[in-house]
Amino acid sequence: MPTAIEVPTAIEETTLPKLSNDEIARYSRHLILPEVGMEGQQKLKAARVLVVGAGGIGSPALLYLAAAGVGKLTVIDDDKVSLSNLQRQVLYGTPDIGRLKTEAAGDEIARLNPFVKVDTRAERLDSKNALALISAHDVVLDGSDNFATRYLVSDACFFAKRPLVTAALGTFDATLTTIRAHEKGPDGTPNPTYRCLFPEAPPAGTVPTCEQAGILGALAGVAGSLAALEVIREIVGFGEGLVGKLLMFDARSMRFETLRYQWNPENPLSGKSPTIRDLVAIVP
Repeated sequence: MPTAIEVPTAIEETTLPKLSNDEIARYSRHLILPEVGMEGQQKLKAARVLVVGAGGIGSPALLYLAAAGVGKLTVIDDDKVSLSNLQRQVLYGTPDIGRLKTEAAGDEIARLNPFVKVDTRAERLDSKNALALISAHDVVLDGSDNFATRYLVSDACFFAKRPLVTAALGTFDATLTTIRAHEKGPDGTPNPTYRCLFPEAPPAGTVPTCEQAGILGALAGVAGSLAALEVIREIVGFGEGLVGKLLMFDARSMRFETLRYQWNPENPLSGKSPTIRDLVAIVP
């Protein structure tokens, strides 16, 4: 298995940045939380988060990550804002129709929190740019809307040794999990990969798109907010995360359920006999 690109993480206690007086006032409700406090807020300021997709999930997630004080947000998306996006993608307004999502997102994040640095990439994530881009960040949030990109992001995070928070939307349901497949659990067993959870993508055409099936707008806000919360938890380090657990939300019954899943020794990425050794021509 190839050696991943090694990039030192920014979230180290010895190099944590100080907060200005304005930042202390801005984040005061975080600072009084024992689980966050000054050190946790400094970790947020030091963090570099990559958000893949600025749509239904990425839109609310970016707002909350920016409001929380994540020091650098990179958003990659090659789409433009359309009128139908505005029903759920709350990062944008009517004047943004026709603009690149990354451009509009950058402007809104800057308006919301000038202490956050924003790097916008109006392009698609692919096998050529994924590893370098992901390696330059501390945590990745995947809000993409197709299985090919989800497998690519997950595989790249494995090679780059970066934690991944990945979320997906249905019409009235959403799922969320955290993947740290480059690490082992307390018992020494490797943590599961995305391919352990979903060994194969559904056949083409069997899962209708949002455009075909529709989606409840507020559902995207729930999923994006939960994804942002899990990213923040990964950075700060409080509580128990979603590694090896798939959080499922059913908006029809307002019910949350958690499904546990484990490492599959037959998976092609991190199994006993891996066959995926790079990101070239990855297919689900």
